[in-house]
Amino acid sequence: MPKQFKIAIIGTGAIAKAHARDLKKLAPRATVVAGVDVDRARVEAFCTEHGIPKPYTDIAKMLAEQKPDVVHVCTPPALHCDISIQCMEAGAWVLCEKPLCGSLSVLNKLDAAEKRTGRYVSSVFQWRFGSGGQHLKRLIDSKELGKPTVGVCNTTWYRGLDYYTEVPWRGRWETELGGPTMIHGIHAMDFFLWLLGDWTEVRAMTTTLDRAIQVEDISMAIVKFASGAMGSIVNSILCPRQESYIRLDFQNATIELAHLYGYGDKNWRFFARDEHQKELERWKTLPVPEVSASHGSQAAALMDSLEKGQRPLVSGKEVRRTLEFITSLYKSASTGCGVKPGSIGKDDPFYHHVAGYVAK
Repeated sequence: MPKQFKIAIIGTGAIAKAHARDLKKLAPRATVVAGVDVDRARVEAFCTEHGIPKPYTDIAKMLAEQKPDVVHVCTPPALHCDISIQCMEAGAWVLCEKPLCGSLSVLNKLDAAEKRTGRYVSSVFQWRFGSGGQHLKRLIDSKELGKPTVGVCNTTWYRGLDYYTEVPWRGRWETELGGPTMIHGIHAMDFFLWLLGDWTEVRAMTTTLDRAIQVEDISMAIVKFASGAMGSIVNSILCPRQESYIRLDFQNATIELAHLYGYGDKNWRFFARDEHQKELERWKTLPVPEVSASHGSQAAALMDSLEKGQRPLVSGKEVRRTLEFITSLYKSASTGCGVKPGSIGKDDPFYHHVAGYVAK
């Protein structure tokens, strides 16, 4: 029988509700024992809504009294690192909302905390855990589809000015840590990089076109992969018709994924060259039962790792790979030059913040 785990949720805003709903589906393996927020009325309302027994306004008190096995960190981005370290030092594993942190140097602090405590922090990149994505990754790794040639990765979402004015931390480098590149398109880009493998160069442009914010509202990039494939990336919060879209062309097939905030098996489309029509039926036959690309599927995988005493799937080097790519995208946009992996060292301002500085 699988072990049962005590879970706590820190931060009770909109994204925390998705975590709470998904964790409820994992009962009795996962039991949410506490919620934490600086606003007592908000945390009490959150706990009442989701049937969570203990509301707290103090993280240290919650950790001491409840001793959770796993903590889901759902606070504003600038708080992610310190809270994750506090939870690991108290003995918990952490599933932290994206972005995990705002720089490669801060990621080093999290790595050090993992080594010091023997606990792990995993970044929320739930798209990797859907059955469709897992199936496609196996097909790519088997080389049945042939070499990858072209990739398209578009996060074309809409966030109005009210989105940035309803809470004071949004739209600022220091507190939100970035614009749609860091906050919205990070899911699709992580998924894109996971599917297509190591990248060798990125060239990008960013701009703030239509929102009164400090961070960008659009970014576009061209990326070259070690396989030789080329990819294009668009991240925007200015698009009234919202969509998350990934297209991957291989020598033998084209695969498309179109959805918004979380895909299911119905969102995939498979196409094959004429001479591969016999294989097409097998390629597009997705695993049963379906597993959604959700916080719940990643939380379940993290509990599997905890039960086995193994590093969770999206942590350590896997998180660094995605954060280094995003940092390189921002640096390319700032400098007008292509950026290669491994080229941003400790003497580079972009090593210490994805914007190359923290604007006040």
